[in-house]
Amino acid sequence: MQRFKVGEMVIDAGAQILMQGSNSPQLYTALHGMGLRYKTLEDGRRQVVNFVMPADFVGLQAAVMGEMAHSVEASSNMVLCVFDRSEFWNFVKSQPARAYDITWLSAVEEHFMGEALTAVGQRSAIERIAWAYYKVFRRGESLGLVSRSRMPFPFRQQDLADALGLSLVHTNKTIAKIRERQMATWENGALHVADVDALAKLAVTEREDVPKRPFL
Repeated sequence: MQRFKVGEMVIDAGAQILMQGSNSPQLYTALHGMGLRYKTLEDGRRQVVNFVMPADFVGLQAAVMGEMAHSVEASSNMVLCVFDRSEFWNFVKSQPARAYDITWLSAVEEHFMGEALTAVGQRSAIERIAWAYYKVFRRGESLGLVSRSRMPFPFRQQDLADALGLSLVHTNKTIAKIRERQMATWENGALHVADVDALAKLAVTEREDVPKRPFL
């Protein structure tokens, strides 16, 4: 990985990392900070696809398909590990174990997309937000980001609304309902989960172990 790595990059909150339709010469691993993956329609409407968290590999679509099918934006200040995309296939051929890790990450991403589609299509508003809280918090636990039941969550309510197919007003009201039930609160860029089991039950999902992700 050190031979494949060409440096590190510091990104300010709000900066674009990759653009939909772009052909970036670089791939990245998020070392610190968080961001968003999203798609934009021609009329400007936006669908958040996923939240970028530390250890996520960013830019694989461009490496395999030639261009990005979505954009990536920093939601907080971020530090990225930078890889040269032109060396990607040599890396895959010379490091089969690491290539398997990349395949594993892609499979996990596909699995998550299926869960997210189920959440948007079948869960109620309060179930969707409970599901998002639960998934993010459990991922934060696996990354060591949780301290005293609190973790960084530097996103806007609009970002969560765009991810879950809800209006901003509906999202705001539903967040308040979960807070009133004393399950979880989200304020000042942090998510605090008081009752993980109750949140999982509200989200209509089973509490499960988060698989350890390979760090590229």
